[in-house]
Amino acid sequence: MPLTSGPEPAIPAARGRRRPGRPQVVVVSGPTAVGKGTVVAALQRAHPEIVVSRSATTRPPRPGERDGVEYDFVDDDEFDRLVASGGLLEWAVVHNSHRYGTPRRMVEEAVAEGRTVVLEIDMQGARQVRESYPRAEHIFLAPPSWAELVRRLVGRGTETPEQQERRLRTARTELASAGEFDAVVVNDTVEHAVESLVELLGL
Repeated sequence: MPLTSGPEPAIPAARGRRRPGRPQVVVVSGPTAVGKGTVVAALQRAHPEIVVSRSATTRPPRPGERDGVEYDFVDDDEFDRLVASGGLLEWAVVHNSHRYGTPRRMVEEAVAEGRTVVLEIDMQGARQVRESYPRAEHIFLAPPSWAELVRRLVGRGTETPEQQERRLRTARTELASAGEFDAVVVNDTVEHAVESLVELLGL
């Protein structure tokens, strides 16, 4: 049975409250197609004082991408050095080919300047950061409903039906992991999700 027509998984409700002080490092994660990148980009536009971490990757630049802007483009030897020296807060192999990771130096330099750093990463990366940087605040971005998550994924038109099914299978597992996070923000609209993040982070 296609996952798009199977039983709907439980969707976590919004929860969490602002902690005293402003968090220095914030992890925003959630299931595929929930809109993490869109929400974090809107948050940065509203609050340009925050820093959104930039990943290092071993894949070559795509047309229009610039080293040090969209990504830090490195070769395999440099990535190996970063891994061996503890220079990455998290890293993963994506699509069984290239590696991506969050450089520790960039995050620590921003923290030293008194700025809030947001890491928009997947669930695997979020768990690694919990080990490598225990002080980070972890926020789970949830869809308003399973049907809406399916609509967003299918509506992108960037994956085959088989890839969509695989992503939705992963999303079911990811939704069940929301309890690992300090707070849950529901992305019913980008504006509301940003408002919730601003309140949680004390921006």
